[in-house]
Amino acid sequence: MENVHTAYYLVHSMAMGAGFEATDRQAARHFAEAAAAAGVQRIVYLGGLGDSREQLSSHLRSRQEVGHILRSSSVPVLEFRSSIIIGSGSLSFEMIRALVERLPVMVTPRWVSMSTQPIAIEDVIAYLLAAMEQPPEENRIYEIGGSEVVSYGGLMREYARQRGLRRWMISVPFMTPHLSSLWLGLVTPIYSRVGCHLINSIRHATVVRDPSTLEAFAVRPRGYREAVHRALVNEDREFAQTHWSDALSSGGWSGSWAGVRFRTRILDTRSVKVHRHPREAFRAIRRIGGETGWYYANWLWRWRGFLDLLAGGVGMRRGRRHPEWLRVGDTVDFYRVEGYEADRFLRLYAEFKLPGRAWLQFEVEPSGEGSIIRQTAIFDPMGVWGIWAWYLLYPFHKLIFVGMIRGIAKAVEQSPPAHT
Repeated sequence: MENVHTAYYLVHSMAMGAGFEATDRQAARHFAEAAAAAGVQRIVYLGGLGDSREQLSSHLRSRQEVGHILRSSSVPVLEFRSSIIIGSGSLSFEMIRALVERLPVMVTPRWVSMSTQPIAIEDVIAYLLAAMEQPPEENRIYEIGGSEVVSYGGLMREYARQRGLRRWMISVPFMTPHLSSLWLGLVTPIYSRVGCHLINSIRHATVVRDPSTLEAFAVRPRGYREAVHRALVNEDREFAQTHWSDALSSGGWSGSWAGVRFRTRILDTRSVKVHRHPREAFRAIRRIGGETGWYYANWLWRWRGFLDLLAGGVGMRRGRRHPEWLRVGDTVDFYRVEGYEADRFLRLYAEFKLPGRAWLQFEVEPSGEGSIIRQTAIFDPMGVWGIWAWYLLYPFHKLIFVGMIRGIAKAVEQSPPAHT
């Protein structure tokens, strides 16, 4: 921490399970001591919102205890206390997302009627940045939240509405937080370790009681509806700007059967090496669809287009604008070009009928004297029906995906070199 003016503390150990409070204490103590020894002028800490006069959960008690430990050093501490943060990666938001996406009918305990004041992740970041402009004279605690108070059930219904999902909630008042955490771990296994702590934190309302934050900072947080909308929009933007060669090794990854999950999306990615320059390798990709076909089982693609027509979709009758060249916005049978970089990258967005959104993406990168072709099928299922559709049809999809990338590689290797 040498030559650091402001140090941010954004750490918790809840994922460790039982005994995480002791780890949180130790980590906070070490951080505070190191900051004081290095001459840091301020610590900014993001903790949890909750009335200390009530019997808080172990999670919220630990969050506030960490703030107390940080303040015990000689370094002034500015502590923000927030309720649910709406944004990718937030445990509470991801828990709500998982429940709504997977359960058409939810048996809901009493805690879904508890009030909360969710705040958009962009507004949290704005507060964290604005903290550097505050004079580091004394310890301060600020409560931060969005512009609206809503119940957890209302937040789940709003997420479902914006995702186009219909959800029913059946209230069961006798379900305890412990039973809720077990149920959460069963439905969303990723939260089995932290579920109990998260659920116990919902027993009390987490709303802003001290309005002084709005007087001290120029930040004006948005409401929960806009926060959910922004979270989903930001995910789409991040996804559109991502090249999977930056995220997944060409040597593969350790994923589950039928693809790997990326937030709500499921990915099936495959790669093959060809002994051709990337420009020559990409030529076969940019000619995909239309008269060229899809390099494997074209009759199955035509059958899929026929079924789409019967369902009121576009089918495969649109073909291509040009047999050789592509640009963003072009149609390729029942796909549309969403992203294109010459000799490197092509992303196609599916416009046929299906229970979700789908993309087919190709990337080419140099490798030694040849190239690596990476093919990625991406599916964003809409609710549980979309998830079931992916897994039920995956054997069929795998046949198509494997055959297609092998067909592309064969076409590349058999095509004449560019200089002939």
